[in-house]
Amino acid sequence: MIPPAASDALDRWLDGLSALDGASENTRTAYRTDLLGWLAFMQQHLGQPIAVGAIAGIGVRDMRAWMSHERGRGLSPRSLARSLSAVKSFIRWLAEREGFDPTAILSVRAPKFHSKLPRPLAEDAARAMLDRVELQSQEGWIAARDLAVVTLLYGCGLRISEALGLTGAAHPLPTSLRIRGKGGKERLVPVLPVARQAVADYVALCPHELGADAPLFRGARGGAVNARQIRKVVEQARMQLGLPATATPHAFRHSFATHLLNAGGDLRAIQELLGHASLSTTQAYTSVDAARLMEVYDRAHPRA
Repeated sequence: MIPPAASDALDRWLDGLSALDGASENTRTAYRTDLLGWLAFMQQHLGQPIAVGAIAGIGVRDMRAWMSHERGRGLSPRSLARSLSAVKSFIRWLAEREGFDPTAILSVRAPKFHSKLPRPLAEDAARAMLDRVELQSQEGWIAARDLAVVTLLYGCGLRISEALGLTGAAHPLPTSLRIRGKGGKERLVPVLPVARQAVADYVALCPHELGADAPLFRGARGGAVNARQIRKVVEQARMQLGLPATATPHAFRHSFATHLLNAGGDLRAIQELLGHASLSTTQAYTSVDAARLMEVYDRAHPRA
């Protein structure tokens, strides 16, 4: 049982993340889980209630014991690095308010891990997927809906949650959409004519009334379409085309970024279009381009 003082401090820190940094509810939940796990371990490891004084006395060895414990229970290096980042952020905040030196905790290095590169589709594969997605339903309006959603993912770089979060007020689609993404961050996304037309075709066929405050994309019974339904349609299409399992709805967003970059798009402009908080996230697409170049080189000059 975490002492009330530590629990209250955690709540205040999380409230600050929401108010100042616009952290989403999912982010708050993940950080809360990370910090409660860390506090519980430290309380048991130190053999005393985890009050502010106990936290101030935590050293590098204590932190390494916690990291070893987390790896022992199967936590990946990437997940452990995220947890450590949450701990450091909380400790930095707490130290400023309680007046202790957080250097020992802040000096602990995160485990190294290899960042996963995005797995975009080739341009011809993306076009083939759009054609195939439309063939997955015998209901004309549902086929048009699926095509409209996937066209928004590929043509605008939307996350699937962002596309399915559109309401009837978004129709007819303007030349640019104001999208609220992760952490409540807003961005303006240009809408290609082909995407506007795909949505218009769906709306013309949809048998349900699309009120301004109601979901734009509907399921067969009239409720909001579930992301699982779109993932299933995309999975069926990619299996029919013999594409890898990485050809998911999110791969269309990766493809949007990569194809823009390959066409000479500016990296910072692409960052804005995707709604990435950090340019380093967008820079992963430059690695994709380099990796693809090396694949071509290796095929042309195979190693002995």
